[in-house]
Amino acid sequence: MNRTRRYFKVTFIGFLLFLFSAVWLQADGLIVIPRPPIWPPPHPLPRPVPPPQSPFPLDVRYHRVSVSIKNQAATTTIDQAFYNPTDNQLEGFYLFPLPEGASIKSFSMELDGKVVTAELLDAAKAREIYQDIVRRMRDPALLEYAGQGTFKLRIFPIEPRSEKHIRISYGELLRSEAGLFTYRYPLNTEKFSARPIDEVRLKIEIETDQKIKTLFSPSHQVEIEKKDDYQAKVTYQAKKVKPDTDFLLTVGLENAPVGLHLLTHKEPGEDGYFLLTASPGIDSQTKLQLPKDLLLVVDTSGSMAGKKMEQLKRALLYCLENLSPQDRLNIIRFSTEVEPLWSSLQLATRSNVEKAKQAVEEFRASGGTNIEQALTQAVQAKDSKERPCLILFFTDGQPTIGETNPDKILEKVKHTNTAQLRIFTFGLGHDVNTHLLDRLTELTRAERLYVQPEEDLEIKISSFYEKIKSPVLTDVKVDFGPLRVNSLYPVQLPDLFAGSQMIILGRYQGQGQISVTLSGKTDKEKREFKRNFDFPAENPGNKFIPSLWAAKRIGYLLDQIRLSGDEKELKEEIIALAKRYGIITPYTSYLIVEDERVQILRGAMRKEDATLSAVSLTDPYLEKRMAADYQGLSQNTGRGSVQASQEVQTLKQATSFSGIAPGKERLSYVDSQGQTQNLAQAVRYIEGRAFYQVNGTWVDSRLQSAKEWPVKRIQFASEEYFALLRKEPELGQILSLGQTVRFAHKSKVYEICE
Repeated sequence: MNRTRRYFKVTFIGFLLFLFSAVWLQADGLIVIPRPPIWPPPHPLPRPVPPPQSPFPLDVRYHRVSVSIKNQAATTTIDQAFYNPTDNQLEGFYLFPLPEGASIKSFSMELDGKVVTAELLDAAKAREIYQDIVRRMRDPALLEYAGQGTFKLRIFPIEPRSEKHIRISYGELLRSEAGLFTYRYPLNTEKFSARPIDEVRLKIEIETDQKIKTLFSPSHQVEIEKKDDYQAKVTYQAKKVKPDTDFLLTVGLENAPVGLHLLTHKEPGEDGYFLLTASPGIDSQTKLQLPKDLLLVVDTSGSMAGKKMEQLKRALLYCLENLSPQDRLNIIRFSTEVEPLWSSLQLATRSNVEKAKQAVEEFRASGGTNIEQALTQAVQAKDSKERPCLILFFTDGQPTIGETNPDKILEKVKHTNTAQLRIFTFGLGHDVNTHLLDRLTELTRAERLYVQPEEDLEIKISSFYEKIKSPVLTDVKVDFGPLRVNSLYPVQLPDLFAGSQMIILGRYQGQGQISVTLSGKTDKEKREFKRNFDFPAENPGNKFIPSLWAAKRIGYLLDQIRLSGDEKELKEEIIALAKRYGIITPYTSYLIVEDERVQILRGAMRKEDATLSAVSLTDPYLEKRMAADYQGLSQNTGRGSVQASQEVQTLKQATSFSGIAPGKERLSYVDSQGQTQNLAQAVRYIEGRAFYQVNGTWVDSRLQSAKEWPVKRIQFASEEYFALLRKEPELGQILSLGQTVRFAHKSKVYEICE
């Protein structure tokens, strides 16, 4: 038997993060294949085998998680299949670290369909096991579980070329405060994975006695299905992936018509961060939903001919079919001339909707593009301010008839849009003036959407319309009372729509119980929704908030560069934010690389403190691609311009980690060994800061501001190394990065070295 010491992350129980304390409930499972301390082993093996080459021999075929949350009771069931791809029979131990501070109500485990009993180890005994594994294997990955108790189970045999199926069920009593909790499932399996996992799936069923108002994942892109105000299903699925981010799901319960919930993060000596959500429930949507006016402004110029026009027609029909009888509508068709269907807005009666649908079916593409007159007629069509009005503006080209200067077109819209109508722009293809459309949406507090030639126009427009078709609250404002807040995003708050939730991120100074007021208009009436929140003087939890805030801030700054010009101060702030919070896109990477090279040449930065510029870029085309991408920010038309607008918009709207690195697939390059690498893969966001892998060493982004701090060198896996971990257990996440790490901590620089 080849007694190769290896381990592989299996799975773990999902857990809840108690948001307003420093208690993180954590669990994870892994298989350890012990390796004899002497090689070759003292006992003869059935056949000659080579010494171990990798600590991760096992493959994960699938990783399926089912979670049921009923009020305060949560049950997580994990089903995972491991495959031994070697020709050796292996023996191992399954370790299941317990959630820290959790109140365990039940625990069951099956191995290949048979119920088994695991031995419970206390935190001290578990720590001894983890440290022993780190010493023997020369790999620190397990240190992230230091300080936690563990279930342990012997697994033998693990047959060659065969699977092992492990199923765990785990129940606990959840805690919440102010109606808000976050479910956490540690899905960070990349460092334990021999190859991408074939299938990862999480399905969470939620059932509560209170109304579910806030529901979002700050970590992953999920599908959310609300059955009613009290039941919801959340799903995350992926194939052929190596997850590197734990799964988070934030749930807020409240019976008010519009639910308000708050998360904070505050480091000592710094301004705090906050994330505020506002969302109506399903029942509340029916009560608050406003009658609206809908204006469809449609480009029918010659360039719209063919498949594009046919798909757009189907999208417009979808919009018309989803009007309520209390709504009003009109269609303005434009090419060389501008032609409204009616002289004024009409009620969406069955006959009027049918007439509008017939007009859409008769659209034919011909002529030029008279954008200025079309917009002027649209904003002048509104005859009162009593109800919200949505203008959906569709075009695939640039202005060619009438006024063609974008600045003058925008100025005219600004002066004629006295009713403050929202103009949602839809750019079709690459031949649009993105600067005109984007500034138009900024001016009118709306949103923009671009549809690439290869994308399904009908699906994208229909999905977008679903989000905005039912206004609930317009002219939204938030008042934080005496609390000093700054850098709020979005800068101009959008309207609140049924089925949506508004997420506001910002910074705060001060502390205490603060009454937060959300106000807006419903029809002719002004409504206010108030709730008291605690803004603490210190809160080390919710470490995902700063990176989401930084992504929005960077998106806003990049948009300023796009639409107003390349300013030195804007670039310097983008560089500082991107490096600290690990926001790696083609645009931020270009700025970081260029800046660090200049700083090193000037002697203002040590080479060992560099981040992206220190990565060996043997592929000469990567920097050319990054430079070309950055130039796309200043272009107002073409593929690069549309791409830049979309990706900057993604940053500005980021509410999860999946949205903070748009375009990262374009950061691939070939290193000096001929291996394909990616700049974005060399970054990890841990303990509220970014770490960059530079020539095999993980470098803390905060080192560039800690030049005068004393340096403490510690040998990896030495007694001094483990003593540091016992004294500062919060460093476990950082030390688990690798054998060589450089980081700043409590006014000292630590260098972990071989």
